[in-house]
Amino acid sequence: MAHNLRHFGWLILVTDGQAVSRNSPRREQRKWARLQLAIPVFVRSRDENGKESLEFATAINISAGGALVVVRRSLAKSSLVSLEIPSAPIGPAHGIRRSSRAIRAKTVWVTHLNDYHLLGLKFGRPLSTDAVAIPRAQLRKAGSAM
Repeated sequence: MAHNLRHFGWLILVTDGQAVSRNSPRREQRKWARLQLAIPVFVRSRDENGKESLEFATAINISAGGALVVVRRSLAKSSLVSLEIPSAPIGPAHGIRRSSRAIRAKTVWVTHLNDYHLLGLKFGRPLSTDAVAIPRAQLRKAGSAM
């Protein structure tokens, strides 16, 4: 059975007809605009005993500073992971270094939904040395001009 994940407003995810919502308005902390993409990724981590695991997962949005990833195996907040992009769908033309296909990140929040877990990841360093913080107000103005 296919699962249906969607992103609306604050964050509503629907899977098998059930929904989870983050309705409480939170102060925007992102420095970079997010791209709403579904990118296959590998999440490499270690459990509390030091045993390494590798899980195939999906990043459902990504920015120069972090990503939202859907996984089956839950991780604790503050867990260190390596996010590996198997066939980098965006590359040199977008200013992303080749070495960025394996990205060190920290889990900054975790939300659980049935058999899935949403990981809010913050990258150890931005994806691109050319990444420039763009005020969100400017992004809205640029998007509304189209």
